[in-house]
Amino acid sequence: MLASEQLIATFNQQIGNEMGASMLYISIASYFDSEALPQLAEFFYQQSEEERAHAMRFVKFVIDVEGDVAIPAIEAPQATWESAEAAVRTALESEKDVTQQILELVESAREEKNYFALRFLDWFVDEQLEEQATMSALLQVVRRAGPDGLLHVEDHLARTGGAPLESSAGGE
Repeated sequence: MLASEQLIATFNQQIGNEMGASMLYISIASYFDSEALPQLAEFFYQQSEEERAHAMRFVKFVIDVEGDVAIPAIEAPQATWESAEAAVRTALESEKDVTQQILELVESAREEKNYFALRFLDWFVDEQLEEQATMSALLQVVRRAGPDGLLHVEDHLARTGGAPLESSAGGE
């Protein structure tokens, strides 16, 4: 095996974390869909797909290092929000949590001197910088528009191809 049982266990936990984030984004997308805000809904449906793809990267890595994939139980995501701002704020907090999880994985891989894992995780470190910046920018746009100006957010997302900002961080 090319990784310790402990490292494999933490990577399996991250598969669950990424799938949980995917489910949260489906829930947020559904909220925006039910509020007749299709651009915001599509943005979060796409975010859900990205999080699922992240989980699949972890699955592939665990298999590549000859570990056993063991996906943990995933808690049901929050289903309702008091406002668009609250929904986007939840997404930003989720991204911050995932960033912390990734950084903890980097520390674990570093402690074990597992260079395969460190190289693999480099992509996620860059990706989380982009994800947090994107979600932070979207929250700023939603706050600036206010609860009565969400159609401006929809227009903004339509004009920018669904991206609240152009990030220089790279990633997907």
